[in-house]
Amino acid sequence: MTSLVTDPVVLEERSYEPRELILFPGPADRLYRVQSGLARAHTMDDEGNGLTLRYVKPGGFFGEESLAGNARSYFVEAVTRTDVAVLDPLRLQPADERALTHHLVEAVEGLYGSLERLASKRLRARVAAELLALCDSALAITDEDGRTVVHMTHDELAAAVGSVRETVTKVVGELVRLQAVDAGYGKILLRDLSRLRELADD
Repeated sequence: MTSLVTDPVVLEERSYEPRELILFPGPADRLYRVQSGLARAHTMDDEGNGLTLRYVKPGGFFGEESLAGNARSYFVEAVTRTDVAVLDPLRLQPADERALTHHLVEAVEGLYGSLERLASKRLRARVAAELLALCDSALAITDEDGRTVVHMTHDELAAAVGSVRETVTKVVGELVRLQAVDAGYGKILLRDLSRLRELADD
């Protein structure tokens, strides 16, 4: 669904269903801000294997390459139902620029952290860190006992940590044995956040 708006920075607002593609690789002349839901930027290799580059939560941006006139080299899809504002990068107001700068700093810090974990951390630590990072996303809910449940398949988790499903399934089983999580079909209950943080730093 697309709706016209009166804000001079916002060209239009769009809504996407889960797994619906928002952007494809190619020329870029628009900036995008997630209003609600969760978006995933990802790429694929020649064999069709996906790799999650980052998740974009409400208030976050994607399409930053439009600021430099560069082409986009990745896909963006809605993970949950997601509302997106399409922005004209040439009309950004000071408040928008500050928000974008803050987002870019956080994105770069997140990228540095991901690269460090990929280069120096065991897969178990990367999986634990990814689950913690999704605690406040649209993928997470709180159950009746006040515990966080992340709705995510092992395939999706594998794409997020740069691994394959079979290996990630073994790691999740290890986290279950360590009583850090409980695993169900398409969801992972974060049973002990303190333990997960210890494992993420291991």
